[in-house]
Amino acid sequence: MRILIAIDKFKGSIPATEAAQSIASALNQTQPEVVCDLCPIADGGEGMAEAVVTALNGEWCETATFDAQNRPVTARYGLVHAEGHLEAIMEMSAASGLAMVSDLPLNPATASSHGTGLMLQDAMERGVQRIVIGIGGSATNDAGVGMAAALGFRFLDASGAPLEPIIVNMDRLARIEPPDTAFPETLVACDVNNPLLGPHGCTQVYGKQKGVTDFEFFENRLQHLADIAKRDLGVDNRNIPGAGAAGGLGFGLMTFCGARLTSGFDLIADLVHLRERIAAADLVITGEGRLDAQTLHGKGPMGVADMARELGKPVAAFAGAIEAEDQLRTRFDLLCAIKPKEMPLAEAIQRGPELLAAAVIAQSPAIRALLTTS
Repeated sequence: MRILIAIDKFKGSIPATEAAQSIASALNQTQPEVVCDLCPIADGGEGMAEAVVTALNGEWCETATFDAQNRPVTARYGLVHAEGHLEAIMEMSAASGLAMVSDLPLNPATASSHGTGLMLQDAMERGVQRIVIGIGGSATNDAGVGMAAALGFRFLDASGAPLEPIIVNMDRLARIEPPDTAFPETLVACDVNNPLLGPHGCTQVYGKQKGVTDFEFFENRLQHLADIAKRDLGVDNRNIPGAGAAGGLGFGLMTFCGARLTSGFDLIADLVHLRERIAAADLVITGEGRLDAQTLHGKGPMGVADMARELGKPVAAFAGAIEAEDQLRTRFDLLCAIKPKEMPLAEAIQRGPELLAAAVIAQSPAIRALLTTS
């Protein structure tokens, strides 16, 4: 019997890779005859790189760069060999993430994606033929201006003088000069559909969590940037769904790097050959920190469950907490919340791996039943 463990992270408690390992270890205790295929997943947010690099047996590399407030940091990303070429698997949050600057007062007017651009440049210098980047967890609202500058784009004022590439200066932008550079194919894992501007744009929807208080200030500068980019670069991506992701980094990657935005789950499922691995399994186990009504709208475990259903495979799900259980039971053959109801959340987060393993052991009879009926 073969069980595919295609599980996402339990945010703040268990990384996806560790969650998969905990489940496999518990299964091996109760059903040693079972072969476990570990396939950590993600939907394009934080944890994506670890999930993909682990699933594809890639390697990690590091590069010196800067966080969103220009402090030196070391960022890591993955390299994988796929179909005869070298790919970089990275997350913008490794350089420009909000968590990295949580010790500082929020200052979105100067927060920059420059560090992400340096990470992209490092990958290009290593000779990658394709870059896959997840853009969740951003600290920036600069539409990728800092990133573009790191890649050689010049932002000039009316006198031809270079502007420091931060959003506060974009009202004085008069011309954009692109570098003479060929960028590799770039795929962006993105599961939001916000445009760059307007009531559903990056500033109005996500700006507050990054410290934005003067929404018109940012909106005007982003609109001016989009206008100049349309004139000088010949592209207008402001209304493309996902352009507003990560403070407009979706717009920036499309505009400056020719990137293509795609569903994070679909992209990762393709990278890790998820459909083929489900087809080879007798049972699929998935889950993440919380399963609720939002899970039904395309989150990672739901994508796994739908694919398993298409292929006629039973699917079990473990989560820290479960809501909307009646709705979820129509899509999963087994649901299990690992947090005891009486346990404080902080304790449950700290004891995540232990609770997950205990829940899998407790559900061993139900798992065995699913295996025998598959």
